Amino acid sequence: MSTGKDFTASCPIPIAEYPEVTMAHGGGGTLMHDLINRMMLSVFTAPGLLTRHDGAVLDPPEGRLAFTTDSHVITPIFFPGGDIGALSVYGTINDLAMCGAKPLWLSAGFILEEGFPMEDLWRVVSSMADAASIASVSIVTGDTKVVDRGKGDGIYINTAGIGAVPDGVDIGPHRILPGDVVIISGDIGRHGISIMAVREGMDLHIPVESDLAPLHHLSAALLDEGLDVHCMRDLTRGGLASGLNEMAAASDSTICIVEDLIPIREEVLGACEILGFDPLYVANEGRFALVLPEDQVERALAILREQGSAQACRIGSVRPLNSAPVIMRSAIGSERIVDMLSGEQLPRIC
Repeated sequence: MSTGKDFTASCPIPIAEYPEVTMAHGGGGTLMHDLINRMMLSVFTAPGLLTRHDGAVLDPPEGRLAFTTDSHVITPIFFPGGDIGALSVYGTINDLAMCGAKPLWLSAGFILEEGFPMEDLWRVVSSMADAASIASVSIVTGDTKVVDRGKGDGIYINTAGIGAVPDGVDIGPHRILPGDVVIISGDIGRHGISIMAVREGMDLHIPVESDLAPLHHLSAALLDEGLDVHCMRDLTRGGLASGLNEMAAASDSTICIVEDLIPIREEVLGACEILGFDPLYVANEGRFALVLPEDQVERALAILREQGSAQACRIGSVRPLNSAPVIMRSAIGSERIVDMLSGEQLPRIC
């Protein structure tokens, strides 16, 4: 997918000389040093990384540590609204944010297939650097490996993240209680549909862009205002349905949601109908569910909307464990069970 930007001209490695990744980039010779020193270190400039040591030595922050890791294998690697580079950074940041942590440091591990275009690699690492800068986090250590042609899928990225959880913050499914309210931060389904539209060459009447975005500013705003957030979950693989099922199962409760309250764009609904998908199960990369006490709902919604989440809304509540972890009430008042995603509805989306 063309972005209209000449990435070849801006790459510090002469792409005419090195048009693609070779097995020599996987060794310890000149090409690997060019890849690391001239490309990676030109955009990843954290002091810990620039020491060129086997690892980063970091001063521990105040509070407790949150630590997460994720691997990113998306196809296609460039899509409307983002790419695998930004996805790898924001996805890890968002996992830390759901723990109530302030993201601080990331690692980045690249698995490159022989023959992967050097221009695409430059686009990816540049996007990662931009995303880390926007989110005010540092990529402080990393690794690069090359596998034989046909043994990978272009590029895989593994990231790990460390953040600081302020004293007094305790967020997790163990805190969910009957009577709590469930909020989502915005409309659902756009990331998965944007990926599938590109993959299948669909010409949608209204183009769908991924909702890819960092969420730590939203979680921080809620906590800074003193809200008693019980649980947060980003709605990635398996979408809203799987995220709610995970929270309900871990808290031995039932979450009841109202179908008409869930914000879904018309173009996403239309694409789901064409593809035979249920939008409740379609992946998101910039949305999360929030569980907190009833008396704090309006404050939470006001904060989210002030931070740019205009479609944040209440979608349901928590009950004592009943017939199923998640139940959805329709417009006519009937209820149906919303199960976990069975199988893989939309593969390779994160």
